[in-house]
Amino acid sequence: MKLSTLELLEGIQSQNKRILGKAITLVESKKPEHRAQAEELLKMVLPLTGNSIRIGITGVPGAGKSTFIESFGKLAIENGKRVAVLAIDPSSSINKGSILGDKTRMEELAKDENAFIRPSPSSGFLGGVANTTFETMLICEAAGYDYILIETVGVGQSEVLVADISDVFLFLKIIGGGDELQGIKRGIMEMVDVIFINKVDDENLQKAKNTKLELQRALQFLPEKEKNWKVPVLLGSALNRIGLKDVFEKISDFIHLKKNNGRFDEVRKKQAEKRFEYWVKEYILSASQSTKELENQYNEHKKNASELKSNPSSEAKIFVENFLTKRY
Repeated sequence: MKLSTLELLEGIQSQNKRILGKAITLVESKKPEHRAQAEELLKMVLPLTGNSIRIGITGVPGAGKSTFIESFGKLAIENGKRVAVLAIDPSSSINKGSILGDKTRMEELAKDENAFIRPSPSSGFLGGVANTTFETMLICEAAGYDYILIETVGVGQSEVLVADISDVFLFLKIIGGGDELQGIKRGIMEMVDVIFINKVDDENLQKAKNTKLELQRALQFLPEKEKNWKVPVLLGSALNRIGLKDVFEKISDFIHLKKNNGRFDEVRKKQAEKRFEYWVKEYILSASQSTKELENQYNEHKKNASELKSNPSSEAKIFVENFLTKRY
């Protein structure tokens, strides 16, 4: 049965997980009639948002992101917090569906009444973040979740987009997993706020300490992302819940620092501006194919580009200029 926007809002506020799921499905939908209701719903929930801590979590496949999130989520709940997990699964290239199914990998957390886990297919969206993740976060905030944990695909391009929608960017690292270069890559290190070296045990403890020193040296050569914040490099094991309390405390310290510096709200405003720019592009692209004539012209220019009859950027420029001046 289709729910009205008001019914969805009431369900969200009453923390009804079934209705929360329906609201997120509505926001994720690309159908025009669903988009209209989603926009109405998002407008109504906005006054209820902004009170959570948004944590982006990335790392190469095998770094233990899901295990970390389950253990961290349980720790947060033990500290009186409610946790929402947006687990962005890689999408099947055939049916655009979710492949991994994160709920099956976070069984204990999924059973907790103070946790909500939402696996979302990335649907081919570059960056390992679903294109409606920001809007989904707002829905979860309106439902009163204190921590929003965003697990990304970790495919290499995800870091920038994760950083653009989170308050804290956490990078998970493992020892000897073939990600040594990835761990000290400048692009990641410039965006990271906290580093956690995962899967540390007695056998690899010395290697972990050596990696920690390497990372700390690398960080010294980079400009401060946040004034007076020295990026901590922490060691532990998410599976054995070792070192997670340190992560929890460092995240709290970082948020406290950002708020004291006046940077917390400033960064969030910039993030919202970037979402505006993203949706401008999306809506222009959608409008550019809204009629048969426009679609034909779009496909003609795209064909010219694909066959290299012309430079792709030139074909795009011609199409956009004609579209904006209503020549099509």
